[in-house]
Amino acid sequence: MLIGLISDTHGWIHPRLFHFLEACDEIWHAGDIGNIETADAFAAFKPFKAVYGNIDDAIVRSTYKENMHFMADEMRIWLTHIGGSPGNYDRKVRDELRSNPPDIFVCGHSHITRVMYDRKLNFLYLNPGAAGYKGFHKVMTALRFRIDGKQVHDMEVIELGERAHVTI
Repeated sequence: MLIGLISDTHGWIHPRLFHFLEACDEIWHAGDIGNIETADAFAAFKPFKAVYGNIDDAIVRSTYKENMHFMADEMRIWLTHIGGSPGNYDRKVRDELRSNPPDIFVCGHSHITRVMYDRKLNFLYLNPGAAGYKGFHKVMTALRFRIDGKQVHDMEVIELGERAHVTI
């Protein structure tokens, strides 16, 4: 199963993003989608799982949840927007992460791409950074990886370009 992981599109889809996601079996969006039209464009393209983020309006919030727990192959996934980072998890997720850790914890919000194994809580932490141009990040990013049973491999980071060079 090949997964395309994005976050923080803020209502804008980079022209190269669909090319990057073409081979994916599913797209996961870790919040701050921006508007329902953006979510609908991804959902029309590939099977789409998403959560809402702090900038999302009532329409997006009524369509998507704040947290999503699901299985991908044999892996337990937790998808949320505001999750913090290893050693500094957000108070809203901290207790559940400690008592019932997933195999993969995915969040967005920080606009900082980060892939690491949390050895203390024993799960893979993924933050794809920000695929949109709004925010303080310098480079727009996304992740692509393969889940095979209980294994994650072929992790790729795509740099979509510098945020400052986007022409709208």
